[in-house]
Amino acid sequence: MSRLPGALAHLPFPVIGSPMFILSTPKLVIAQCIAGVVGSMPALNARPVSQLDEWLAEITETLAAYNRAHPEQPAAPFAINQIVHKSNDRLEQDMALCVKYKVPIYITSLGAREDINQAAHSHGGVVLHDIINNAFAHKAIEKGADGLIAVAAGAGGHAGVKSPFALIQEIRQWFDGPVALSGAISTGGAVLAAQAMGADFAYIGSAFIATEEARAADDYKQAVVESNSDDIVYTNLFTGVHGNYLAPSIRKAGLDPENLPSSDPSKMNFGGDTAAKAWRDIWGCGQGIGTIDKVQKAGDYIAQLRREYEQVRQRVCA
Repeated sequence: MSRLPGALAHLPFPVIGSPMFILSTPKLVIAQCIAGVVGSMPALNARPVSQLDEWLAEITETLAAYNRAHPEQPAAPFAINQIVHKSNDRLEQDMALCVKYKVPIYITSLGAREDINQAAHSHGGVVLHDIINNAFAHKAIEKGADGLIAVAAGAGGHAGVKSPFALIQEIRQWFDGPVALSGAISTGGAVLAAQAMGADFAYIGSAFIATEEARAADDYKQAVVESNSDDIVYTNLFTGVHGNYLAPSIRKAGLDPENLPSSDPSKMNFGGDTAAKAWRDIWGCGQGIGTIDKVQKAGDYIAQLRREYEQVRQRVCA
C-alpha cells in the first residue's frame, strides 16, 4: 500500500466519488460520506460564490453531527474539486472558503499551481490532482500535489485515452504516494481490480448519476440506466478538451454523435455560464454504465459495491 496522508489514511472503503459538474451537491456528498466513501463536488457547482459558503457549512456541520452520533462508525471525509484553469475567475475566492472550512481533501483539475497546494496544506488538507498521462503526473507532484487521480480510458467527462494498466504501471515506476484510478469502474469487483493493479482507491462518478441524490434530470438518470459503453461518444467539441458523453443527449441537441466536428482548444471554457449550459444539455458519462440497471439511493449503491467487493475478494483469495 502507498503512504496515505491525512484524511486518506483510514477510509472505511477504498472509493472516492468523483466530483460531477452540476450534478454533485451537498445532498449527494453527505450521502456518499455517511455510506463510507469520499464524497466530492466541484466548487463551481455552488453559484454564486456565497452559496459555496453555505454548502461547506452544511456539509461540515452535518458530517460532524453524524460523527458525534456514530463514533463507532464515522463518516468518510469529503473533497472539493477546484478547476485550476485561467477561465475560472473564482478560484482564489473559492479556495479562501475551503481553507476557512478546513476542507480535508482537495481535487485539482486542468492545471497545477504551487500556491493552491500550499493553501490546502496550510490547514492539513490533502491534494489529489487528476491527470491523463505520466508527464502530467510528474508535473503535478513537482508542483506539490500529495497524490494523483489517474483518469484512464472510459472515464466520464474529461478523460484520457490510456489503458489503466499502462497508466498505473508508469506512475508506480516512480511514485509511491496515493493514487486513485478512474475509468469505467462501477462494480465492487472493479474496485478490487483497481487495487490489484496498483491503485489505492477507485474513483467512481458516472454510476452516481443514477442515484436519487444526484442533481440530474430524470431523463439523464434513465439514459444512464438504459445505455451501455456503445452509447458513449469521445469528443472535444463541447469544452475544447476531449471527454466522454452520452450519445442520446447529443442527438437530442440536434447533432449526429457519429459525425461531430472538432473544437478549437484555445477556446476552452470551464467556469462560466456557457460551460454550465453545455454540461446541462450534453450529458457527460463514462463507459462503465452497462452494469447500472436502476436508479437508487447512493447509500444503497455503495452497500452493493461493498458486498460485491467482499464476494470477489473472498473468491480470489480462496
